[in-house]
Amino acid sequence: MPADYHTANDLLCDRLAGDGIDVDVVKAALKAQAIETPSWGYADSGTRFGVFRQPGAAVTIWEKLADAGAVHRFTGVCPSVAVHVLWDFTPETPPDAVVACATEHGVRVGSINPNVFQDQEYKLGSIAHHDPRVRTKAITHMRDSIAFGQAVGSDVLSLWFADGTNYPGQQDIRKRKRWVQESLAEVYAALPPAMTMLVEYKFYEPAFYVTDIADWGMSYVFCKALGPQAKVLVDLGHHAMGVNIEHLVAFLLDERMLGGFHFNNRKYGDDDLTVGSVNPYELFLIFCELTGPLSTQHSALSTQKIEYMIDQAANLKLKIEDMIQTVMQIQTAYAKALIVPRGQLEDAQMDGDVTRAEQILVDAFQTDVRPLLQVVREELGLAPDPLCAYRASGYQQKIEAERGHRKGTGGLGQTG
Repeated sequence: MPADYHTANDLLCDRLAGDGIDVDVVKAALKAQAIETPSWGYADSGTRFGVFRQPGAAVTIWEKLADAGAVHRFTGVCPSVAVHVLWDFTPETPPDAVVACATEHGVRVGSINPNVFQDQEYKLGSIAHHDPRVRTKAITHMRDSIAFGQAVGSDVLSLWFADGTNYPGQQDIRKRKRWVQESLAEVYAALPPAMTMLVEYKFYEPAFYVTDIADWGMSYVFCKALGPQAKVLVDLGHHAMGVNIEHLVAFLLDERMLGGFHFNNRKYGDDDLTVGSVNPYELFLIFCELTGPLSTQHSALSTQKIEYMIDQAANLKLKIEDMIQTVMQIQTAYAKALIVPRGQLEDAQMDGDVTRAEQILVDAFQTDVRPLLQVVREELGLAPDPLCAYRASGYQQKIEAERGHRKGTGGLGQTG
């Protein structure tokens, strides 16, 4: 890439124009992109074996909002913060103070994430538990989370359940399915008209024989039965090896049942690695399905409301640096998907030219879109390289000096 990114961008724009791509439309889409960062991504985290604490890691919701604000200042595309109710709030936390703090840091509260997996009562499940008293506790917490979401201006309830069994015969699988259906229906009935319920799934862990919402199909069935405010939440790490995620994304889009993403990456299990760090081509292909032809009414991004959320834990990297790096990877994949010459691709597909169709995608993926993204950031009044700008800002040194090493709540692996 030439040292002068403006020159490199001009060359790229000339090439794109030759392919019939409106660069102004691409730039407008990139500027309008919105990615939600998670409060727990700024806190200490770890594995089931232990937590490695970082100097400056956030402990309180106020610190998490400040760090999320820093990411938004340097990237320009992260206006909302997902919150985890039991990790971030106490019953005495005033919602108006949370809203005021978020506003002060240039962000807003995004999705509300209840926690129905860490209390001792949930050892054998929450909404699929055989004891109705436990199911009631979980339902009550989720309904309370809805109320808190309303108080802070959130319109998304994001649900994930650790429910499952470890051994054959442990419990009746069909009964558990019905308990899940009944419990979700009670929560759904409490939704205000403008709130969406996102239902996540996971095919294993912490349960290793059955997980009660094991894949996108099960989530789809539950959501379809609930009503139009329930949608499927796809986590990129929650699939068996070899599952074609872009295929299921296309299917859910066509069914208008895709509600959102938890972006991360993995090599084996749900590792929550930096987005795009292991399989950037898969990320690009997912965005190819999400974008579609921007010039038609069938464009996925223009006709369906989809929440783009990060869900990962930087156990080794510095929290904010990892978050910025992830955002840049998502921006890159999106930009590459936007420059696919859809007309040429459709012609190749209709001609049955398999090689040409594939090569069109490969060419877009191999295109260096960094100059385009640098110009877009510059036009937004941002530094061309957010990560370098953050490192030069002194913010990391400031929070390390002020906060030091502390033990707190608010992240994955806190029981380690």
